Amino acid sequence: MNENNENQEVELTQEDINKLMQVRLDKLKELQDAGQDPYEVTEYDRTNTAGEIKADYDNFENKDVSIAGRIIAKRIMGKASFCTIQDSDEKIQSYVSINDLGEEAYKAFKTWDIGDIIGIKGFVFKTKTEEISVHAKEVKLLSKSLRPLPEKFHGLKDVDLRYRQRYLDLIMNPEVKDSFRVRTAIIKEIRAILDEKGYLEVETPILNTISGGATARPFITHHNTLDLDMYLRIATELNLKRLIVGGFDKVYEIGRIFRNEGMDIRHNPEFTSIEFYSAYENYHDMMNLTEEIFSRVAMKVKGTYKFSYQGQELDLTPGGWKKITMIDSVKEACGVDFNKIQTDEEAVKIAKEHNIEIPNGKETRGNIIALFFDEYVEKTLIQPTFIYDYPIEVSPLAKKCKDDPRLTQRFEFFICGREYGNAFSELNDPIDQYERFKKEVEAKANGDDEAGMMDDDFINALQYGMPPTGGEGIGIDRMVMLFTDAPSIRDVLFFPTMKPI
Repeated sequence: MNENNENQEVELTQEDINKLMQVRLDKLKELQDAGQDPYEVTEYDRTNTAGEIKADYDNFENKDVSIAGRIIAKRIMGKASFCTIQDSDEKIQSYVSINDLGEEAYKAFKTWDIGDIIGIKGFVFKTKTEEISVHAKEVKLLSKSLRPLPEKFHGLKDVDLRYRQRYLDLIMNPEVKDSFRVRTAIIKEIRAILDEKGYLEVETPILNTISGGATARPFITHHNTLDLDMYLRIATELNLKRLIVGGFDKVYEIGRIFRNEGMDIRHNPEFTSIEFYSAYENYHDMMNLTEEIFSRVAMKVKGTYKFSYQGQELDLTPGGWKKITMIDSVKEACGVDFNKIQTDEEAVKIAKEHNIEIPNGKETRGNIIALFFDEYVEKTLIQPTFIYDYPIEVSPLAKKCKDDPRLTQRFEFFICGREYGNAFSELNDPIDQYERFKKEVEAKANGDDEAGMMDDDFINALQYGMPPTGGEGIGIDRMVMLFTDAPSIRDVLFFPTMKPI
């Protein structure tokens, strides 16, 4: 079996793989016995990448270069050969001959395998077919690949394998790198926007003694020295607001969040979010900032405000985002007007008439408004839309609305039927906050695993006084999905959580 044939189309069995690995191990042993262990190479003087050369051929023509990468194709033709290597940028062909390398070096080159990492020194030219190439004057084996790469027509369609072995996915599907480059560009642009506005980037603890700042089921771990159960953070909110109390006017944090919940195309147990808080602002200011962030990111990575996501045509032009209250959105979607429904009993009755299932403990007007929204509205919000003024029952950290204390100054924004961010005029009344924490504790005692805990230290902080503050959290992974047209969150995480085989 010759695994170096460029377009091998026979899918390898495990027995084939084992045989090929043994051949490669034997080759490695020969190299090591000859004092040529490739794993002892510590560096290589590379002058250029394949991408640089191919993008600027006129300036590179006939010039000496030193390149390095992984062999992805190889054609042996007697005393001359062609091989293609792939580096972080691109792939490029090289012409290798016995006349340039000498008999011994050329003989060694012919034994190298697809997947091996090599260095090539030579000059840039074009072949008769106008392919930009490097005419090799010297080649060097930099690292030995002991495991054969999957056959390219069969081994890369296994999505599960791609997620489990992302390194292999990146080798065999180099275009996948583009999504992660876009991810980095998105985060850099968000940072640039907030930095321009005077926000300070900070870091807060991942391990906490209290689970708080969101409605979610936490991961629990144990600190041996303190003999204390601790929680991986489900949000950065409470610590960031402590910093507002302490005198920082504008702060933000980009970091990993952990929630012990279900997994699907939109949810991974650990994910990346950004939360930002600004003193002396409210949730309307956060709406304006949200539009600016998304529109600037769109122009940065797409070059336009208008693009498609999974077949849906979108327009993220700033100033054009729809704004509607949760109650009005429900009325618009299904005709039920909760402005005319004033009691819990009326709300329960209308929910039953619409076959809305009410979880135990959620038999209140506010919770039922949220249930109607989930059932009738969310999936219909294709163009960017702010839904605001949420019921107090589902918003334990948001300031009450002045004209209706049953509602809060909170919004979430939606695109293509998905929620991308959550913002408040932050609750800074320590007495009100204490009472809402108590209700969260009661809900947890009644079996609600997602309910929050009493955070006495946060109450203590608020008692020193927190200025009126606007705050927001945005899911970075979903944002990356949007701008890379990715159907699943696993496509934008290098190493998504997977069930062990």
